[in-house]
Amino acid sequence: MFSTVYQDVVNKIEEIDPIKYGRTRNHIDGAVTKLSPYISRGVISTKMIADKILSKGYTFNEIEFFLKELAWRDYYQQVHIALKDNINADVRQLQENVTTYEIPSAIVNANTSIDAIDQSINELYTTGYMHNHLRLYIASICCNIAQCHWSNPSTWMYYHLLDADWASNTLSWQWVAGSFGSKKYFANQENINKYCNSSQLNTFLDVSYDSFNNIKIPIELTERFSLNLASPLPEPTKVCINEALPTYIYNFYNLDCTWDADINANRILLLEPSFFTKYPVCKRTIDFVIDLSKNISNLQVFVGEFMELFPDANDQHIIHFKEHPLFGHYKGTEHKRDWMFAEVTGYFPSFFSYWKACKKLNQIGV
Repeated sequence: MFSTVYQDVVNKIEEIDPIKYGRTRNHIDGAVTKLSPYISRGVISTKMIADKILSKGYTFNEIEFFLKELAWRDYYQQVHIALKDNINADVRQLQENVTTYEIPSAIVNANTSIDAIDQSINELYTTGYMHNHLRLYIASICCNIAQCHWSNPSTWMYYHLLDADWASNTLSWQWVAGSFGSKKYFANQENINKYCNSSQLNTFLDVSYDSFNNIKIPIELTERFSLNLASPLPEPTKVCINEALPTYIYNFYNLDCTWDADINANRILLLEPSFFTKYPVCKRTIDFVIDLSKNISNLQVFVGEFMELFPDANDQHIIHFKEHPLFGHYKGTEHKRDWMFAEVTGYFPSFFSYWKACKKLNQIGV
């Protein structure tokens, strides 16, 4: 489903139909791009995608829905940069009606009794992919029906996603739970049937929206599960660094094979155990990262900490890395990422205020 060959990824961008995307993206069989794993891993950028689509002659207004959905990722990244580790706690207000910090066992075991939900969880386990609408449904079930705090269920989902993005995942769950939004998100069985091509009835979600105000935790969700997640990293190997050359650092969020590719340099994929202890992902995701990294010429893989690799990092050996709030401990020359709207920075309390500022500039693709 997800090729790790760079040219295949570029070809997928060319295949995007932004008009059809706007009409159908909420449906499980809609014209979604499935490019999120490559954006999250830094193989391509939101700006690259937007520029390529606009270069085909579409106007900004004509494909605004597509561009707006693409911009959500940049928005969450800007919030993460502004708030740093504070996104790991309730951002705008405390999540209401929390009875546990565990996750329903029915979610982990894919036996919620709601067919579309269980099928999507099994697909996640098999492929590392889950449609965005199903992510919202599952977050709503965990947080607003089962009354779990968003933190552990969101970590479970992040662990299994090929497009694991700490900011997008964490803040999306908080938006659903009402701690990073004005209200909680709910979806009933009718909504699920509409967008998942199902016709199931008589589930615990087969109720009117008014019923969610006083819904009790269904029996299907009463059994809870405590997470114990670990990242299976490759065995450490030695790397050889030519100190006469600059060193370019790649990581979980930067696998851009085009980055200063014409420069003769040491190129190292840095996999820090401390990072993956705090933000664990599954073996499939680690393997995906390793395979994607093969697009980078002469890359070496180092499993260890930045300071182990560069215990005496100084100006004599130039180190390059791309900005990301999870790697603020790197030392060297920081490169900016390619943003859709580079001028729109800082904290915005809602995506809509962020998008309003972006639209005002309307400089995308220029």
